[in-house]
Amino acid sequence: MKIIKVKDYAKMSEEACSIVVNKLHQLENPIFGLATGSTPEGLYECLIEEYKQKRASFKNATTFNLDEYVGLDKNDPNSYNHFMNEKLFNHVDISNEQTHLPNGAAEDLEKECSDYEALIREAGYIDLQILGIGTNGHIGFNEPGTSFSSRTQVIDLDESTRNVNARFFNSLDEVPTNAITMGIESIMESKEIVLLASGENKAEAIAHLIEGEVTEDFPASILQKHAHVTVIADEAALSKVKA
Repeated sequence: MKIIKVKDYAKMSEEACSIVVNKLHQLENPIFGLATGSTPEGLYECLIEEYKQKRASFKNATTFNLDEYVGLDKNDPNSYNHFMNEKLFNHVDISNEQTHLPNGAAEDLEKECSDYEALIREAGYIDLQILGIGTNGHIGFNEPGTSFSSRTQVIDLDESTRNVNARFFNSLDEVPTNAITMGIESIMESKEIVLLASGENKAEAIAHLIEGEVTEDFPASILQKHAHVTVIADEAALSKVKA
């Protein structure tokens, strides 16, 4: 596991951006796994700027997002589909056909999960997966206790996760109780993983990720077993790492 320590959130975003842009240049048809939430927003802003400055193009890229809320239409302002369009896709040269998110409004959710797995497999698996980390150690929406052998699935959202995400909704009652998420084994099949963390509230999680035991009670800990993981974290997020 490679650790890149940066000063602050802006530097974290810039560092991650340079890795993504390098992949865009290195690979003819790069496949990216993308995350939502406040952590990667700065990365997406940097990528849009790189595109505007003609230093990066997404026309040959394919993307797969980690997760989506169950029960929200893709046009719902709180859906991750809407988030990705607003924060990245609408501002760069990537076609809708090349962007993929689970359909949280699908009638047959089990089929949606297996179809999403098949899409990733048929594409040739993810070259670079961007991750955040929850304060409880979740990656994607794989909450504590999720099997390390899990594939894309419908998951019950932990109350702590719903509370954190309530800031995006009018009230906690509006936050969905379920989501479709790539499974842990699905994430681990990515060829390279970059995990981003910023702020004191992520310090305990990052310390456990880097120095703690590998346990399903802390899903992100499995990343210790991946051959190509880079953690980009600011000083605050790394403040409880002993080494």
